Amino acid sequence: MARLLLLRTPSVFQLRHTATLLNQPLPPPLPYPNSSDFSVRLRLFHEHLAAASASSSHEDVSSSSASVQGMPNPRSSDHPDYRRWKAKEEEILRDIEPITDFTKEILHSNRYVDGECLTLEDEKVVVEKLLAYHPHSQDKIGCGLDAIMQVDRHPQFRNSRCLFVVRTDGGWIDFSYQKCLRAYIRKKYPSYAEKFIREHFKRGS
Repeated sequence: MARLLLLRTPSVFQLRHTATLLNQPLPPPLPYPNSSDFSVRLRLFHEHLAAASASSSHEDVSSSSASVQGMPNPRSSDHPDYRRWKAKEEEILRDIEPITDFTKEILHSNRYVDGECLTLEDEKVVVEKLLAYHPHSQDKIGCGLDAIMQVDRHPQFRNSRCLFVVRTDGGWIDFSYQKCLRAYIRKKYPSYAEKFIREHFKRGS
């Protein structure tokens, strides 16, 4: 039985040779005066090599993901496409920031009480900068626009304040200013719109 164990157990030379091939140092030496200590050392050695191999594989995967067929990572700050995207992103943000801040002030400040119609000046801005770009603006206006009213309770989302179109027939319907902004961005910046919308707008808004 002892001979069979020795035949199946790699020699110290084989262990050192394996470590050399993997370019990994051997674990710290342990005294092993008997076969039990040698088994412990053998187990520790294999655990050491397995951990080193896993670390090496992880580095290889990370390296390959950063470069495909020798091409630089397009998300790198040095990549021309990334620099173009960041410049366009800043341009779009500067473009929509004034109307975004204006609308948020209407909705989230005490500028208007619940149910109050906008002033003619504010209504003009909302119609020209937002409602005109809504994907279903004609359906929203319907028979005609009488006013734009800001209230505090959305029919479905009771804690939300939103803008409503008040029609000439007395009916009223809400509209999302973010849908208007998304449509505006798609029209003016078609090449960058979808990426910008994914990164800067809440899903489903």
